[in-house]
Amino acid sequence: MVLMISTLFRTLISALGPQRDLALENLALRQQIAVLQRSVKRPRLKKIDRVFWAFLSKVWNDWTENLTLVKPDTVVRWHRKGFRLYWTWKSRQNGKGRPAVASEIRGLIRKMSRANPLWGAPRVHGELLKLGIEISQAAVSKYMIRLRKPPSPSWRAFLSNHVKDLVSIDFFTVPTVTFNALFIFVVLAHERRRIIHFNVTESFGARWTARQIVEAFPWDTAP
Repeated sequence: MVLMISTLFRTLISALGPQRDLALENLALRQQIAVLQRSVKRPRLKKIDRVFWAFLSKVWNDWTENLTLVKPDTVVRWHRKGFRLYWTWKSRQNGKGRPAVASEIRGLIRKMSRANPLWGAPRVHGELLKLGIEISQAAVSKYMIRLRKPPSPSWRAFLSNHVKDLVSIDFFTVPTVTFNALFIFVVLAHERRRIIHFNVTESFGARWTARQIVEAFPWDTAP
């Protein structure tokens, strides 16, 4: 068996001709890689190895066919990580970002928001601009005092508490024998599902619809 394999191996090598040395070199390298993969579950790669394959993936189209130690997706991930690190480093060359807001201004923002709980960030921001303090609205919102608000009722609780004051208003169409369309306006009370008002028209507009609302809720009967 060994003799047959040896003879076959010699025949294949002799058939390679001028590329014999290159083929043997590739074969030796691949055999060592195979031994390495059998011996080590996860090979340890250094930063220079990652840089090498990330660069090679951009200059060689067939790099994935010769990659055996890691998956091609891993090399792509290395390249993206290096891209993020490069631009993070580059963005820090011109400084460390926006200057910090002075403690006096932060205290003033908290004092104004505490004294005027109904003011939002746009109002506080406008008052600061009137005082000649140049600051962004986002920064104002960041340093404002957050007042605790009572929990809002659920939608089901809201409907239960206000069902007497809720109505539904809608249009729907009905086709006629002559293939025209009639527009039906209806107002329905939620409490007892009772029809309060309805009317029919062949064409409707804002003035006609407003008139129906007035007729549905005369005087002080509107919710």
